[in-house]
Amino acid sequence: MSAPGGWTPSAVELERRAYRRSRSRRSVLIALVSTAVVVGVLVTVVVNSSGWPRVRSTFFDLGYGWQVLPDILRGLWLNVRLMVACGLCILVLAMVVALARTLRGPVFFPVRILATAYADVFRGLPLILVLLLLGFGVPSLRLSFLPRDPLFWGCVSLVLVYGAYVSEVFRAGIESIHPSQRAASRSLGLSHAQTMRFVVVPQAVRRVLPPLLNDMVALQKDTGLLYVLGAVAYDAILNAKIETARTFNYTPYVVAGLLFILLTIPMTRLTDHVARRQGWNGGSVV
Repeated sequence: MSAPGGWTPSAVELERRAYRRSRSRRSVLIALVSTAVVVGVLVTVVVNSSGWPRVRSTFFDLGYGWQVLPDILRGLWLNVRLMVACGLCILVLAMVVALARTLRGPVFFPVRILATAYADVFRGLPLILVLLLLGFGVPSLRLSFLPRDPLFWGCVSLVLVYGAYVSEVFRAGIESIHPSQRAASRSLGLSHAQTMRFVVVPQAVRRVLPPLLNDMVALQKDTGLLYVLGAVAYDAILNAKIETARTFNYTPYVVAGLLFILLTIPMTRLTDHVARRQGWNGGSVV
């Protein structure tokens, strides 16, 4: 069969294509067989171990897992909403901090110091500590002009901690843009703000998109830490804890974990896809 334009592959080319197809089929077959063997061996060893019946009834009770699934799913919906709301706030805060840290000139020295101090402090503090400090400490002040909802302060904690990390991601992207592009923009009459808006920031965001998505995956999981603030947010983790406390069966925790995994896998694969498109070969699974 001739290709478009009248070109017909030679016999050698057809032979090469057939050889590549056969090698590809052989690789897929070997991968399937080796995977089946490894999974079969692992399942056989686990199922035939002496403690497996007790492990199965404690962690993998399918009937109980199906029974608690609706409550945990309702809690997971709250986690998703928290992730979206906090994620938007984090992106805005992180970009402002990153731009503040890249300001030039001695007059902006206090701004750079404040932005650097914020990033250093909140990257050094454990997230759980910030949650306890703001979630319990600030409402206990009983100041009329401050919200007293621990859920609000839990979200503020997530935004502050993740904003510090994401600001460094943005700053790395901004610093990766060659200075000649700024010089060229200024020579065309663009101001510093216009240069950042139209030239530097769009390129910087594209370059740091994979690590940015990775931080969003981590945020998605860490919304589950809000359960430490008590019964203010009936998220997936708190619902699983309540069900486990009633029966001393840990299957609800396993169900919550599986739901989080199902939620994060699409974002993880999206991150890998974006990384491969940008030439980061390490983002591939196989």
